[in-house]
Amino acid sequence: QVQVAESGGGLVQAGGSLNLSCAVSGRHFSSYAMGWFRQAPGNEREFVASISWTGGSTLYADSVKGRFAISRDNAKDTVYLQMNSLKAEDTAVYFCAGAGSSRPQSAIYQYDYWGQGTQVTVSS
Repeated sequence: QVQVAESGGGLVQAGGSLNLSCAVSGRHFSSYAMGWFRQAPGNEREFVASISWTGGSTLYADSVKGRFAISRDNAKDTVYLQMNSLKAEDTAVYFCAGAGSSRPQSAIYQYDYWGQGTQVTVSS
């Protein structure tokens, strides 16, 4: 069984940075594309970023392009989301997920394994 666990959330001022981590166990991590999603209160879960199983290809939502960077370390079974120039509208619970695909994916239905999420709050 695959287990996904996010960490690194917290409270930060607008303009600040946070680095989220996602540890995956239970399956061959490097065979999965990984993604980050977020969900703000009252909103649907939305795509943030995704990375291919080799780490050579990435995909970003327009709202975070140029501010966020996704990366992975297959030796550590971990994926990261570096978030810079944070805005109040980035406030949400951030979820890490794994997709049985070699390519980055933006659609929720492509993802099979999900973590419990980590709260990110950006104060203005």
